[in-house]
Amino acid sequence: MAQFFQIHPETPQTRLIAQAAGIVAAGGIILFPTDSAYAIGCRLGDKLAMERIRALRQLDKNHNFTLMCRDLSELATYAKVDNQMFRLLKNHTPGPYTFIMPATAEVPRRLMHPKRKTIGMRVPDNPVALALIESLGEPIMTCSLILPGEEQPLTDPYEMRELLEHQVELIIDGGFCGLEATTVVDLTGDEPQVLRHGCGPVDELT
Repeated sequence: MAQFFQIHPETPQTRLIAQAAGIVAAGGIILFPTDSAYAIGCRLGDKLAMERIRALRQLDKNHNFTLMCRDLSELATYAKVDNQMFRLLKNHTPGPYTFIMPATAEVPRRLMHPKRKTIGMRVPDNPVALALIESLGEPIMTCSLILPGEEQPLTDPYEMRELLEHQVELIIDGGFCGLEATTVVDLTGDEPQVLRHGCGPVDELT
């Protein structure tokens, strides 16, 4: 049975954030708010938790997970960033974007795209998500909270509890945070390529 935390969306309670980070560190799966929509996440490199998320969302083995980082410097630990990428990232982080980038050796191989050796990276503009990453001390491995057969992410924490309380360890009610997933941008080519139009504006990206 999942725990259910109500965390203030602007001034997250330190005690609850620490408890949530402890659940992630112990191998738990959590549902939590971001600046785009609610996400599902687990500890970086936790193979069992990752496989549970794959099963819950019915994802194939080629699905790219996203590493959610606290800031640009942490992102650069896990992705290879050149000068052109850095300028674009600096202008769009934190924000509702997922960037596909070449992965560094810090990223477990099973998290990379099997052929391209890339990883999805993002820095959310959400106090709850950022406080959680800060308390955990490392990025959270995430994907959108879109259930099989659905096109939009879940948005109501009480509906999440009704549907998923036996499949995850923690649900964080951090208030309403949006209906759309992130905008996904591929930075591995000569020019940025928008792969998915989400809630992040794309006018300045291409």
